[in-house]
Amino acid sequence: MNLLNQLVSERDEISSTQTGLVERAADEARDLTESEDTNLKDLKTRADVLDVRIGELRSIQVANLEAAKLRAEVSATDDTPEERAAGRVTITDEPLTYGEHSGRSFFSDLYRSQYHHDPASQARMARHSAEMDIEQRDGTTANYAGLVVPQYLTQLAAELARAGRPFADLCTAMPLGSSGMTLNISRVTTGSSAAVQATENSAVSETDIDDTLLTVDVRTIAGQQDISRQALERGEGIDSLIMADLQSAIATALDLGCIYGDGTSGALLGLNNITGKNAITYTDASPTVAEFYPKLMDAIQQINSNRYAGPDLIIMHPRRAAWLAAAVDGQSRPLVLPQTNVPSNAMGTGPVAGYGLNGLQLAGIPVVADANISTTGGAGSNEDSVFVVRRADMLLFESAGAPSMVRMDQTLGGQLTVKLVAYQYAAAVFGRYPAAISKVSGTGLVAPSF
Repeated sequence: MNLLNQLVSERDEISSTQTGLVERAADEARDLTESEDTNLKDLKTRADVLDVRIGELRSIQVANLEAAKLRAEVSATDDTPEERAAGRVTITDEPLTYGEHSGRSFFSDLYRSQYHHDPASQARMARHSAEMDIEQRDGTTANYAGLVVPQYLTQLAAELARAGRPFADLCTAMPLGSSGMTLNISRVTTGSSAAVQATENSAVSETDIDDTLLTVDVRTIAGQQDISRQALERGEGIDSLIMADLQSAIATALDLGCIYGDGTSGALLGLNNITGKNAITYTDASPTVAEFYPKLMDAIQQINSNRYAGPDLIIMHPRRAAWLAAAVDGQSRPLVLPQTNVPSNAMGTGPVAGYGLNGLQLAGIPVVADANISTTGGAGSNEDSVFVVRRADMLLFESAGAPSMVRMDQTLGGQLTVKLVAYQYAAAVFGRYPAAISKVSGTGLVAPSF
């Protein structure tokens, strides 16, 4: 778990920096300066992001330990002759069948077990299934029988493909159940009432609560590619290449669905098509950052005013983030500066050179740069949009370890070609609180000039 150690180390450094700032001010018998206070807030934002990621990786680690325990129990009944003669079994740290350094190819064994009925490959696939605590099953009416991919391949591919789903990664992650193609979520439509009691022993206010079911379809996001038998039978290092390529495509498709899916023809229902969201129009033939900022504040206040809770994420195209960073005041000073040099007139802080959640904040709200934001909107097909959301209300249900299921089909046998299909299940639940979403759009968001 090199990545976990790296993140924990970074989290420790942040904690040390936070402690140092506070202790320095205490030693000098003074309050925190404005710059130190802003720095603490930025450090907390980064720490919160790290805490979520660390929690996810530790959950994976726990799951792997539980799998190792299961393997130990199974191995206890499968001793070697020497162990049976000794009358005992000693279990140490047995590696996973398809671990990162196992020297075995998951895809090659999958191919050999399916098409060559190779006993050794079949035995390893069976052992892998026991390790993952899953079974091969029909996942949809289309008979998508799948097998879970080894965790290290999913993690490796996820690192390579992370840039494909910046917004999806920041939604509130929810586990998807093992069965069913719909989710039924209760949504309160009429709440209780309360009022002052007119007199003692008089009737108090009463309104019966009422709710309705919000039904959300579970969708399938999938991709496929052809692989030669030569690559499967004699190739080396194909596992990470295959998973990285497929996962990148699936990740991007998922993120696009979370933003622009219309809920029809198997698509997710994304932010752009949620009925009842807050809509802010920014119309200007000569847009400026100074004019855009009040529109952004309007988007924020509408969530506060209508959802009665604050937003905590802004999603925009990288070009829009760069446009904000390029703006200067009357003295040619940038309006967005690194946190260590924040002037009193700054509208935001943080770098914007990175992709995804890069440290940029506007009005104290983290910004995620997502290239899946369309730049072809409006009458001129040159406008992008900015979304402001409350993350806690953006629920994204995904199958465990997704995308992790694969199957092989021999559709091009005459060409010595096998088709590999990878897929995952997901359900986006963004419509419980439409007022938790604000969209800023209009001619003021045409392609910026630099």
